[in-house]
Amino acid sequence: MLSQGLHAPLEHDVAVANLTPAAFEGVVLEAIASIPDALRARLSNVDVLIEQWPSDADLQAAEVPQGYTLFGLYTGVPLTERTSGYNMVLPDRITIYRGPLLAAFRDVDELKDEIRATVIHEFAHFFGLSDADLERLGVA
Repeated sequence: MLSQGLHAPLEHDVAVANLTPAAFEGVVLEAIASIPDALRARLSNVDVLIEQWPSDADLQAAEVPQGYTLFGLYTGVPLTERTSGYNMVLPDRITIYRGPLLAAFRDVDELKDEIRATVIHEFAHFFGLSDADLERLGVA
């Protein structure tokens, strides 16, 4: 299953926030740590990766329209679809894309808020929520 954090076109003159890769990773880790304990305990067989930009293959697979980009991408089998036969499989992946996030925000606090929102959004897909579910809940 493939799900994406799809976002509006980026302006070419958007200033890039000055957040180091280590600090960016720290914000991602803080977002994961903010997931309630009961849910975080269910996080199994999932890796979180930070990539600079989505690949052309990621954009195509996620059917991202030209001029749009991804902030995050979940690839795997959601918990709600795992059966007793789910074993000996590679981990699901949640990829957070640093480049598009840095390019889209001028304010570091807004950037950090969006990183957290993106991490939570992608983990929601891991737990089986679709984009439509997230929109219905008002958290898309």
